[in-house]
This record gives sequence, C-alpha cells and structure tokens, in this order.
Amino acid sequence: MTSSPHSDPLIGRLIDDRYQVRSRIARGGMATVYLATDLRLERRVALKVMHGHLSDDTNFKNRFIQEARSAARLADPNVVSVFDQGQDADMAYLVMEYLPGITLRDLLRDHGRLTARQVIDIMDAVTSGLAAAHRSGIVHRDLKPENVLLADDGRIKIGDFGLARAVTAQTGSGQALLGTIAYLSPELVTRGEADARSDIYALGIMMYEMLTGEQPYQGEQPMQIAYQHANESVPRPSAKVPQVPADLDDLVLWCTEREPEERPSGAGELLERLREVERQLGLTQQSTPAPAPVTTTVFPALLGNTDGADVTRVLTSPSVRTGPIDPHDQTSALSVRSNRRAKLGWWALLLVVILGVGSGTAGWYFGFGPGGMIEVPSVVGKPSAEAFETLKAQEIKSTRAEEYSLTVPTDTVISTDPVGATRIDKDRVVTVTVSLGLKTVSLGSLAGKPVEEVRALLAENNLTEGTASKRYSSQVAAGNLLQVTAGDADITETGETQWGQTLNFVVSAGPIPPVNGLTEDAARSALTGVGLVVAGTSKTEFSDTVAAGNVLGVVELHGDNVPEVGATVTLIISKGPDLVEVPDVSGKPVKAAKATLEGAGFTVTVKSGIPTAVADLLGDAFTVTSTNPAGGAQVKRGAAVTIQANF
Repeated sequence: MTSSPHSDPLIGRLIDDRYQVRSRIARGGMATVYLATDLRLERRVALKVMHGHLSDDTNFKNRFIQEARSAARLADPNVVSVFDQGQDADMAYLVMEYLPGITLRDLLRDHGRLTARQVIDIMDAVTSGLAAAHRSGIVHRDLKPENVLLADDGRIKIGDFGLARAVTAQTGSGQALLGTIAYLSPELVTRGEADARSDIYALGIMMYEMLTGEQPYQGEQPMQIAYQHANESVPRPSAKVPQVPADLDDLVLWCTEREPEERPSGAGELLERLREVERQLGLTQQSTPAPAPVTTTVFPALLGNTDGADVTRVLTSPSVRTGPIDPHDQTSALSVRSNRRAKLGWWALLLVVILGVGSGTAGWYFGFGPGGMIEVPSVVGKPSAEAFETLKAQEIKSTRAEEYSLTVPTDTVISTDPVGATRIDKDRVVTVTVSLGLKTVSLGSLAGKPVEEVRALLAENNLTEGTASKRYSSQVAAGNLLQVTAGDADITETGETQWGQTLNFVVSAGPIPPVNGLTEDAARSALTGVGLVVAGTSKTEFSDTVAAGNVLGVVELHGDNVPEVGATVTLIISKGPDLVEVPDVSGKPVKAAKATLEGAGFTVTVKSGIPTAVADLLGDAFTVTSTNPAGGAQVKRGAAVTIQANF
C-alpha cells in the first residue's frame, strides 16, 4: 500500500529548498524513491533518497554518488536521466526524471514469455542505451529485468547505474558480485572481474528469459546458480519453446558464451547484429494485427526489489478486421465481372507501356533503384588510410569524424555510419569515425592536495588508482599527497596524463615527532604512535647535555634519511657526561706527576713562580703539593688540571 503522510516523515517535506515530496513510490534495500515536484522548474521528478542508516557508510555513499555521476554522463533517450544530486543535512539524494510505467520484470511476471517482435523491440532500446554507456566507458554491472523501464508512452529505458564503473577500472572484489546472481557472467562468478562483455552476458540471459518465460539456470541456493553460470553453457531458447527463430537462438548463444572474448565486444556490436536479425526475420515493420488489451502497472523503474504502491490501468488498442470478398455475394460478383472486362481492354495498352518504358526502367534500376545500391564494406578496426582507400576503391563517398577512445588505437577506425554490410544509395556519404587514442587530461598540480580529493577525480577522467604508499614528511600534512606517478612519469606538479592510466600515490604520514630529551618510555610511545616499530634493545652514548637514561635520538634519523612507515628504529640512550678520575700525584716529583696526568688524558699546567723552562729543567727537584681538581675527583675526560709545587 502507498504510505500515508503520517507514516513517512519525508512526505510533505521540502528538500534542499527546491523539491517538494508528494508521495512514496517504492522502497529498496539502499534507498527509497518518492514522487516530488521541482518547484524551481515546475515539473514532476523522482527523488531517490538514501536510507539514513547507510549515510554514515562511506562505501554506500560513494556508490550512491557514483550512480549520479555515471548516469549523468549518459545523454541517451534509452537511459533514465539524472537531473541533480545533493545532500540536505544528513540525507543524500538523487533527482531523476519521473517515468510512469512498468518494469520488464512486471511484464514477464504478468505475461510469461514474449513474442519475437516484442523481444526485438525491447532489446533494441535496451541495447541502444547500453551502447551509449559503453561508448562513454561505463559498464552497468547490474542489468536485469527490474532495471528496464517500459514507460506508459512507449519509451524503454535502463535505470539504476548504482553499480556502474569505468570500463578500464579494476572491478575485482566482492563489490562486483553485488549484481543479481541470475544474470552474473562466468568471469564475475569465478574471478570477480567485469567489463562491457559482462553486460552482454546479462542481456543474453534476459533475452532467454523473454523468449522462454523462465531463466536458464534454476536452483534453491544462489551458489547452485552461480556454479551453472561458471560451468555450463546456456541452452538454445528453442529447446524450451520450438517457435523461437533460429536467428534469435544464435543471438542468445553468442551473448552467453562462457569466454568473454567469444561474445560481442560491446553493446554497439550486438546492436548491429540485432538489427540484422530483425531484417532477416522480416520484422522491420509491424504487420500483425494489433494486440489485445494489456493490463500494465504504473511503476517507476528506479529500484530493483521494491515494495512500492502499484496503480493499475488498462491500455487498449483498436482492432482491425480484414478479409477476402465473398464470391457468393451478388454485389461482389458483379464487381468482379466488370473488373475482368476492364482488364482485357487494358492489356494492349499495358504491352505498349512496357515496351516504351523498358529502357527507362532499366536505367532507373541501375542508376537510382536497387541496382544502384552499394554495400558498405566493414572497415572497423583498420588503419584510417586503409579504410578510406577501401571505400574509395568501391566509389563510396566518405567523410572523417574523430573521437577519443580507451580501447581503439590512434588512427584506427572505431565505427562507420551506416555500419558495414549495409546497402546504401551510391550518392550517400559514409561517416568514418577514427580514434584519436587516449585523451590527455590535466588534473592541475597535485602536490599537497588531500588524497581523497584527487580520488574523486579518477572516474570522471577514466583513470585508475594503483598503489598508495605512505612516507613521513615535516612539510606536508598527513593524508595529503607527496608524489603522484603514472607509469614512470612523475605528474605531481603538472597533473597531466592520459585516459586509462593507473596513478600511484605517495601520501604524507605527517612528521616523525622529536624525541630528544624524552624518557625512553615517552619516546617509544611517540614513535609507535606514528607507525614506527621501536627495537627492544637500544644504543648508549655519553652526553654533556642530556641526562643519563633519557633519549639522545634515533639511530636511523641521520641527515636526509627518513625510514618507511612501519620500519623498525633504534633509540640512542644517554649515559650522561664521560667522566674520569684525577690520579693522586701529591708528593711526586713535578715532572713525573705531569707525565702521569697527561697520560690519563688531562691538560696539565704547572703553577710556579719561576719561568716554565726553569721549572721543566728542575722538575725532579721539586714535588707536588696539590692539584686542582684534587686527586680522586671525577671530571670530564680531557679536562685541565693545575699542579701546585713547592718551588
């Protein structure tokens, strides 16, 4: 049931002074979707509000914001548009276009399997929208019927890019497995890796389900289904429903090959083949009678599993009765006889006309009609010079367009319009789109910037984060960048690189705190607090300035040498001043006493009233009366000692 205003506090609330919440549409595991009015532009919108208990979870919030960024980059009629993204107090929200309708899941639940015509119509729109995403370097990663919207006005759109990532981004880890297990590709199940071909696999499973009314793999536990994805091949839909055309059989098997390289490389290639199948089956124009009335449910396809309210309506189409003329009807019979007589009179004239215009018809056929049509050769993947020469050799006019590409080398053909194997009028100009290679991007100077700020720029510039190491710095605050490299290039100052590059970060861990003069316990605590490991044993040194037992310094911190975060360092503990005992030389001859003191490392001065030369000459004749410092005193090694003699 639809929530009443009293049961949901957001109903009636004005979000961000702009969006007036009217009613709740649906609720899922990550967010709730409301119908709201954009008061500024006076239009109805769908407001997707992240659940409050997830707002503090950085991973969920990043996924929520990623959905906005991914979808906002896609301007395609088959993708649900994102208008705005923001935060009101502690509430994160997205603003999207409001599309009343049903999901493909609702359609399958109500009607079971679909006709080949319906499957092709839905797949054409879905594949077209997905092709736009793949061209923009985005993988959806969660394609399933719940995320395909069939709007009331006939539009078909893909929604919920909450798991989307750049094609070249590393998509390993458990996060890649958040998609629905029934549509996960073998490489996602076994390796946790996803690229554009993983989306193609999901489309193949959806096609099988639309054609047969059930999924190819069944099981009571998710792991049973995952095992089948990884180890079994999807069967032909016609094995379940014999009426399925062989061309659609082949298309499903191509999309669901277990090896990614054996599938279409992207949605663009699949779309080309889908339209070929449509032409081969003669389904390019609707020729069957209009269908019977269909009951559909108005439901915005903004979430997968929901408990939102359903509003049911009946859509009807007029029926047309056709049939042959009844030959037993008198009026009809008279008309037939009259027509036969008229035809006899026209035969002669017809022969003349045929003879007269025969040559003109032949000229038209080979000049302007089917005989003048040319088949466009496939030149995708070829060097541009070779491609243009190929077209010129077949007298096909062409023009060059250029665009950047993550996957196609420089000066190589990305696509043609119209695509290869299409027959065109000989005067039509073929547009050949040539790759400019990887686009150069400039992030500006990155030195000293917070690492989280730079990480936010990666996805929108088709860049990937590589390693993130830490290094101590007294100049840059902790958490800010010291260095950024792309391959062997240091881009810290310029921030210039190319699409598809992997950036490696060196992040500041802040300064190593000074420990000189601290007690040993205090020094250990300070160093371990910044991520260093302090060795159990220490060095000791004499010091005239630091008291014995306190820390003189760290062995590894000398000059510009800075240890890595997590390294082991050794403390230097002070032994205090280097003191020695003054020898007692009282009563000894001056000359012998002086030699003893100098031998102990002291600087000796003899105090006397006679010249030094005389004192040295007569040193053995006089004895020491005292020394300063006195014998037995503890003094610094190398200190000065004065001898007092009885001259």
